[in-house]
Amino acid sequence: MRLLRTGLTFAALLISPTQVASGQAPSAEGVRFFETEIRPTLQTQCGQCHGEKLRTSGFSIATRESLLKGGNRGEAISLESPKESLILSALRQTGTLRMPPGGKLPAAKVDAIERWVEMGAPWPIASLLTSTSAPKTHWSFQPVKRPDPPEVAQSSWPRNPIDNFILARLEEAEIAPAPEADAITLMRRAYLDLTGLLPTPEEIDAFLADKRPDAYEHLVDRLLDSPHYGERWGRHWLDIARYADSNGYNNDAPRKIWMYRDWLISALNRDMPFNQFVIEQIAGDLLENPTNDQIVATGFHRNTLINLEGGVDFEQYRTEAVVDRVDVTGMTFLGLTLGCARCHDHKFDPVSQREFYQFFGFFNSIDELSGDHTDREGRARAYEPLLEFGNEEQYARRGAIKAQLDVMTAEQEEYEGALLKQQPEWEASLTDEEFAKLPIGIQRILRKPPTERHAQRLRFVEAAFLGQDPGVQERRKSVAAVRKLLPSIPSTMVMRELPEPRKTHVLLQGEFLMKGVEVQPGTPAVLPPLEPRASARSDRLDMARWLVDKRNPLTARVTVNRIWNRYFGEGIVATENDFGSQGEPPSHPKLLDWLASEFVSQGWSLKQLHRSVITSATYRQSSRYRPDAAKIDSSNRLLARQNRLRVESEIVRDLALSASGMLVPEIGGPGVFPSQPPDYMIRNPWLESKGKDRYRRGLYTYFWRTSPHPGLMLFDSPDSLATAASRNRSNTPLQALTLLNDAGHHEFAQGLAKRVLTELPDADDSDRVVHAFRLCLTRAPTAPERQKIERLLANQLNEFRTHPEQADALLTLEAGGVDRAETAAWTTVASVLMNLDEFITRE
Repeated sequence: MRLLRTGLTFAALLISPTQVASGQAPSAEGVRFFETEIRPTLQTQCGQCHGEKLRTSGFSIATRESLLKGGNRGEAISLESPKESLILSALRQTGTLRMPPGGKLPAAKVDAIERWVEMGAPWPIASLLTSTSAPKTHWSFQPVKRPDPPEVAQSSWPRNPIDNFILARLEEAEIAPAPEADAITLMRRAYLDLTGLLPTPEEIDAFLADKRPDAYEHLVDRLLDSPHYGERWGRHWLDIARYADSNGYNNDAPRKIWMYRDWLISALNRDMPFNQFVIEQIAGDLLENPTNDQIVATGFHRNTLINLEGGVDFEQYRTEAVVDRVDVTGMTFLGLTLGCARCHDHKFDPVSQREFYQFFGFFNSIDELSGDHTDREGRARAYEPLLEFGNEEQYARRGAIKAQLDVMTAEQEEYEGALLKQQPEWEASLTDEEFAKLPIGIQRILRKPPTERHAQRLRFVEAAFLGQDPGVQERRKSVAAVRKLLPSIPSTMVMRELPEPRKTHVLLQGEFLMKGVEVQPGTPAVLPPLEPRASARSDRLDMARWLVDKRNPLTARVTVNRIWNRYFGEGIVATENDFGSQGEPPSHPKLLDWLASEFVSQGWSLKQLHRSVITSATYRQSSRYRPDAAKIDSSNRLLARQNRLRVESEIVRDLALSASGMLVPEIGGPGVFPSQPPDYMIRNPWLESKGKDRYRRGLYTYFWRTSPHPGLMLFDSPDSLATAASRNRSNTPLQALTLLNDAGHHEFAQGLAKRVLTELPDADDSDRVVHAFRLCLTRAPTAPERQKIERLLANQLNEFRTHPEQADALLTLEAGGVDRAETAAWTTVASVLMNLDEFITRE
């Protein structure tokens, strides 16, 4: 009975009966192969449609017996003729049945399944998908142990221990690593990864002239010290923090939280130890005598959506915000899908519903209804604690104006209250002509007797009645005019605990109205226990310190894996949000633990972690495609080369600004409004910035949740409605059309044209072409490339000399002392260079 209460069945602990009966009890090697190579694929790719309950086409993979039996199409696996198994033809998509729908598994995964079938389909447990809890022996729940770097045959290749782990796996697969990328490619790669900006020609020349054996290491150190490093890596963290400049939902009112973004950039630039970085964001307000900066840091969990629509149930949306904080904390620091236990015990990981609400309790006593806020219509709203940064004069002026507003508002309410007593007489006195002039909705309400009118509709009638009176209108306008005199005091949304904590209950079926047993704040039992500061109730600060406790096996692993993902396009654990039983096992488990232990032993230094990865021989490999390696490792999981990655949406803009010389490198401040297609923004105001704010980095573009800048979304920016640990990378024709035709990119092309002509005023076109290539691609053009660009330039120059009106139409910016026809011709060339795949790709 004890086993049943924990959600495990006796069958889940037994060897598959058919294997025992046939004398095919799985070997230790078979069990290992199934658990590491097969089980994750079956769960993530097949389990949703072919589980125990949902047996699409009559087929289930819940047990070995059901998998061998197959479904409506017959047996899925043939142990007598493994290569002829239906499951293999479906996965290879060589027949009429093609799985999974709408996609195709990597060849390496299909090869692994074929090998497993040939082994006799070893199956360590009778039930794969019916257990509600993963065993506590799952790899990610085990303590981090620092492994020794393995010995390798090619001992001259490794530059640091990272390379030993990578090379050992390559040698095991009989694959040689790729050669090192050339100096120019390596330099551009490091700039894009560490700052998101391009090197200048002067920086390129200086690096190429540096003949020291550790010249590249010195370059990396300079980039890590750059203030733009914090911007580049801050953008990654803002995705996780679901950062936006508006509240979301239908109202989507603006919010003030950019100071959190600026705190983040500063913390990264200062290389704040990651354990402190976590503690301040989760519970900076609970530290002893917290500084303003530490309170600003708590904006991390103020990035939840807020619903200010009329008639909403505040408690419902407060509960949703708390659930979101649990989800984000679980995925960001633990790599666990805690949210799956909101309505019931987690079906795959050892997290019960009760434990979900214990964790929920850490965030349940946050003050959500404090601080004054004025929305876009000038109406006062009370929500979200704010930390203000005003001076005594501003506070005094605000106090005086608020006192005046209180008097005026009271007088207005008294006047309108007395007037509303006359409403029945007004209704009775309406002539047919006056009645017909009222809005249709008001007419419908007035046709009903007062006792049958819906209470929420009465305000519409009251508004119509009050609108007839001129006195209601010189009064309302007066209040609005005085309200506009309130000083604008800089502020940011922060966390604050209630004086008395709320009680936390298990919410039955996840419904906020269905309260079950009361629970106290706590952490999942599968992980090391939380140690509260005192005997009193545990709070967010206790939990934050528990997250970065050295005994916690997850936070360091999840963090180093996420950074690895940024550098190679995929993490050591490919499912970086899920280190549970449904996630994929690590491709290099010992490397993951070495990185995690090194991260902690180096004082949780993010910069030191970056330096270790980016100076490794693994990172420095060429990204050129290798057919020989692809035959063995088609997805490049063993990293026999670097991966080519298209840069993120903000960096697409930053590269164009960087190449054109138009970038305004200021750091921080409120969001800005760069140009965007006309008439796109139909919900929220978009007053295009002028002057320097027009050319700020993409990181600072104001982000409306319901209608974000189209240039960001086109290149796969997350919508900030939920945490995003990684981004998709799509490749669509619309992206190329945008780079060619978008008004903003057209401005950048004009800027690049002017830069080339201004910086090389006396050079010939051949030298200018070389200069333009170096500005955009860091390298010089090949001879064929230069010839093609020179021909394009000559043709365009001839066209614009012949038709000067076309040059005038093309140039939307002031040319400023350069020949307009020549500028127009170079604008065309610049547009071509900025639209190259190489321009927006990190090699």
